[in-house]
Amino acid sequence: MAIDEKTRTELEAAVFRRLVEHLRERTDVQNIDLMNLAGFCRNCLSNWLKDAADDKGVALSKDESREAVYGMPYETWKAKHQTEATPDQVAAMKKNHTGH
Repeated sequence: MAIDEKTRTELEAAVFRRLVEHLRERTDVQNIDLMNLAGFCRNCLSNWLKDAADDKGVALSKDESREAVYGMPYETWKAKHQTEATPDQVAAMKKNHTGH
């Protein structure tokens, strides 16, 4: 890309915000589905946000980073939107993502 660093960072930030908003709207898409299809989920995004904050010396707790991604406390999101994983979903997760 032939753009300056500041503009690139602003564009990447806008894309991140749009992705997070999209995932907030698509509560029907479960994290396990995201992991099985794309190899990352909402929790991964929140972990990456916390890692970035840690790298910059910014105080951000795990709960705060999850709330930034989910738009609400994680436990509230789980109670409202998370469904029980099917045996097929669990098997796919174990096969493809042994570290999660």
